[in-house]
Amino acid sequence: MTVGGPPPRLGLRANMAQFGLLVGVNALVGGMLGQERTVLPLLARREFHLAAYTSALTFILAFGAVKAATNMVAGTLADRVGRKPVLVAGWVVGLPVPLLIIWAPSWAWIVAANVLLGVNQGLTWSTTVIMKIDLAGPERRGLAMGLNEAAGYGTLALTALVTGAIAAHAGMRPAPFLLGVVYALLGLGLSSAAVRETHGHARHEATTLETPRSEMPTREVFALTSYREPALSAVSQAGLVNNLNDGVAWGLFPILFARHGLGVGRIGVLAALYPAVWGLGQLATGALSDRVGRKRLIACGMLVQAIAISIVAAGTTFTTWALAAVLLGVGTAMVYPALLAAIGDVAHPAWRASAVGVYRLWRDAGFAVGALLAGLVADTLGLVEAVWIVAALTAASGLVVVFRMYETHPSRLRQAV
Repeated sequence: MTVGGPPPRLGLRANMAQFGLLVGVNALVGGMLGQERTVLPLLARREFHLAAYTSALTFILAFGAVKAATNMVAGTLADRVGRKPVLVAGWVVGLPVPLLIIWAPSWAWIVAANVLLGVNQGLTWSTTVIMKIDLAGPERRGLAMGLNEAAGYGTLALTALVTGAIAAHAGMRPAPFLLGVVYALLGLGLSSAAVRETHGHARHEATTLETPRSEMPTREVFALTSYREPALSAVSQAGLVNNLNDGVAWGLFPILFARHGLGVGRIGVLAALYPAVWGLGQLATGALSDRVGRKRLIACGMLVQAIAISIVAAGTTFTTWALAAVLLGVGTAMVYPALLAAIGDVAHPAWRASAVGVYRLWRDAGFAVGALLAGLVADTLGLVEAVWIVAALTAASGLVVVFRMYETHPSRLRQAV
């Protein structure tokens, strides 16, 4: 926004060009993650000969821990220095990731690549979320988050499917990871040359509120989002358990499927099916949360996920697991945009980016918690037992939402904090 010029306009229609560009950028962010979904868990066993589940899941543990911490830094930096510089920095960090995986002579290189991938995802995905919330305004926030997450996870699913097919015909390295090189170069180019700063939209929205609120110290935002504010804290724990599930689906499900004789190609189909339903479903569920509210979708979505994971644990055939993958995608689609929209509903624009960063810290800590918990349980009790425990945790998380969270949609509750 230029000094003395007209204020920025809020809403999807008014910002369609930039919003659409950011949707495309986030599709590339999802593709960076998708390049690993099918191949890397199998690579751990077949090329690096990691027998223990805990060892094989170290790449997810490293990714989740780093991404969680980076999310919080990204939110704080986005409020202080602006959104675009954080987005560009994330793509710079992401450039070496596919190359490290291609050239890795040891598993330590894979873990190092996932440390960088965690930074890349934390900076880029957090910032595209914040920028879309800035542009969309309060009334269509759910739709905005649905479009954002659909783009990211849709490309993740497509990339998981394509890399599985490539690996089945050309081997696990280097061919599947060349897609990541293309994604990183495109993401950096578009973010540097075409994306515009959106911080001014958040400042303008703050001036339109009936009860303006000044900036808040990071430690206060952390306390509110983590445990003090009922809706924010309920959303944070649900996000953590949701990504705990995703980490288990990423790291353990392919090994479980392979144990029952599925080839790389069919495992790739299953690895793609879940995020494909998740991604496409958000086109509907994000907008639905603007109509029926956030709480109902979050609570029901966590329970649907619990049922799906139980089916994975009980199943032994491709058809059963395909059904479970669809259900898991449906449940996650119900939850994901509603969680982000609820943060945007409750947090004041002056500290909203920081609140998104704290929420995403807890949410993506779920990757690390899931990798550690599932790996230890699988090594101690068995692979299937680990999946059953995750199903029970998911059901418990849905009950926390039922009893702790209140409805946050602006049409029902105006700025709770």
